[in-house]
Amino acid sequence: MSAASSHRLSRLEPYLDRREPAPTLLKMLVGVQLAGFREDARMSQEQAARALGFSAAKLSRIEAGKGRRPPAEADVRALLNLYGTDDYEAQVLLKLLRRAGEPGWWQRYDKRLMPEWFDRLVGLQEAAMTIRTFEIQYVPGLLQTPDYTRAVVLRGLPNAPGAEVERRVELRMRRAELLTRAEAPQLWAVIDESVLLRVLGSTDIMREQLRHLTKMAERPNVTLQVVPLDVTNASAPNMPITYLRFGGADLPDVVYLEHIKSANFLEDRDETEEYRVALDRLADEALTPRESVELLRRTAEERYAAK
Repeated sequence: MSAASSHRLSRLEPYLDRREPAPTLLKMLVGVQLAGFREDARMSQEQAARALGFSAAKLSRIEAGKGRRPPAEADVRALLNLYGTDDYEAQVLLKLLRRAGEPGWWQRYDKRLMPEWFDRLVGLQEAAMTIRTFEIQYVPGLLQTPDYTRAVVLRGLPNAPGAEVERRVELRMRRAELLTRAEAPQLWAVIDESVLLRVLGSTDIMREQLRHLTKMAERPNVTLQVVPLDVTNASAPNMPITYLRFGGADLPDVVYLEHIKSANFLEDRDETEEYRVALDRLADEALTPRESVELLRRTAEERYAAK
């Protein structure tokens, strides 16, 4: 076993005995390790794919950890044999692969609620150590109340059956639980002040939503900042951004950009760095966390006062 391989494998141990399934993370880890073994064997992606009769696109997907399901064990074994991976390394990676096949809780939802791109986002959030987000229209999903989520769903799907609406609300609340669990990720959310002023559902719903934001901002793993309307030169992009960072294991940072019925995932270091810098700039232009909480309280009390 090479020194590089030994170092990589030693960092996989926490994931092998993880209590909760984390298929999205584990698929990425399998891909990263296979790419490392290929590089140790001094082979290009094109050479490895040609040797096994794979398409270049197939090997690229395997190494990127993409797709709803993990790669076939037979394909992974073939790659390990091609790279001359020793028995111990192969056993560790195959165990990781099998764990990647265990479904996450979110994968039990209907595909109408959980298309492949959304499945990937939820899986990445479940595995992330740090989640940074910027929102210009809605309260970040992980910080929404049930009533606010219901209003968001009805705004986007006004003709959806009641049962589907409630299922979507249930899914959103289940996702939000990751912020209060043991070893919760760090969430750093920056939102435009217009989000606080846009009434969704009713003033009662907005008042409770802002109070919930205030409460969540008190948690040690949650940082909340508001970009005030009077910051005329704010460098806010014209779309929401989610930036995900993982712990070690050579996993790349991922930027998630959501569209109406699809999404883009960026992993190239140059691209993700641009978004990290943009989020840093927004945080500098926003109110401090303490000032932001004061604004939340003031808005809830003055704009959405109970009548």
